[in-house]
This record gives sequence, structure tokens and C-alpha cells, in this order.
Amino acid sequence: MRERGILAVVSGFSGAGKGTLMKALMDRYDNYALSISVTTRQPREGEKDGREYFFITEEQFDEMVAQDRLIEYARYVHHSYGTPKDYVMRQLEEGKDVILEIEIQGALKVKERFPETLLAFVTPPSAEELKRRLVNRGTETEEVIEARMRRACEEAEQMDRYDYLLINDQLDACVEELHRLIQAQHGRMNLHRDFAERMKRELKEISGK
Repeated sequence: MRERGILAVVSGFSGAGKGTLMKALMDRYDNYALSISVTTRQPREGEKDGREYFFITEEQFDEMVAQDRLIEYARYVHHSYGTPKDYVMRQLEEGKDVILEIEIQGALKVKERFPETLLAFVTPPSAEELKRRLVNRGTETEEVIEARMRRACEEAEQMDRYDYLLINDQLDACVEELHRLIQAQHGRMNLHRDFAERMKRELKEISGK
């Protein structure tokens, strides 16, 4: 019987390098499936519908919520984001480790709904580096950058609710650490209760107890 996949959530400040981290992980290992979120924001330059996000209208988003087709959803800086349910469930059953790259509100909702979920928070090594990365994107106004930095102040208060903290300073090291953490989840005893119970029964039968 194929082992069910692990559900992992990666969150972090806007500008922490989550997208780069996810791309590097997916390029390096083939046992992961990255869930693509839906969003009502406009695509940034270079983004493609169905690759970074599924870009939809507020009306379409509301319809998905009404039909319970999202695992979680939230608003972030004036736009709505959500995780489609069908894709995630299918990939987990097929044995893939599924990663959701979502913000804190959504991450905590997923953890509440699926307690075995691994939560990892990605951060640059300093606040100065975070602002530098946001500025170097060249895609946002100073007003939006300031809004994201204020939001980061709020998000920092929630970091200790995550299972692990990943400091994204050296990309390769960060990729390997995330991979190690997710794969370690497969060995957790509470994910193998059925096997453990069967082993207990077989040992009792063999030993005559």
C-alpha cells in the first residue's frame, strides 16, 4: 500500500524568498507537489496563469468559497487568496508530499483542519535584508513596500506558532533543511499507528500471548 504523502505549509514575509525556495526544491527533488493557489490580485510581470497562481475574479473566488472547494482562504493586502482542495487531496493520496505556500492566516487554518501538517516559516537573516529584497524586486511602489513591512511586523508576532523557522540566507542550505524536515515527518509514530497496531498483534500471536 502506498504511503500517504505529507502536507507541509511554507509561509514567510513577503520578500523572504519563498518562491525561489520552492522552485529550487521542486527542481532538485521529484517527490513534491506544489499546490497552486487562486488569487484575485493581478499578475506581476513574468507571472503566468496556472504557474505561479490561478488568477480569478472576486466573483469566481466567492463561488469557490460557497462550494467548499478551498482548504483555506484569506485576504492579504486588499486581495483574496485560497488553496484548491481537490488537487491537494489527490496528490496526498498518490503519495506525493504536498507543499502549500500560503500566508499565516491560511497556514493556521490548515493546521487546525489537518493537525499533522508541518508548518515552516521562512525569513531573511535581518529586517534590513527583507526591505532590500522588496526594493530590488522593482515591481511595487514605495507605498506597497511600506505596507508589506508593516505587515511583516504583525506576522513576526506569529512566528512562534510554526513548527520550524528557516533562515533563508544561503539558498542551497535552506532547500536541504526544508527537505530534511519534511522527510523526517514520514517517520513520526502518529503517522504509523496502523502499522504499529498490526505489529503488536502479530507479535502477540507469534509469542502466544
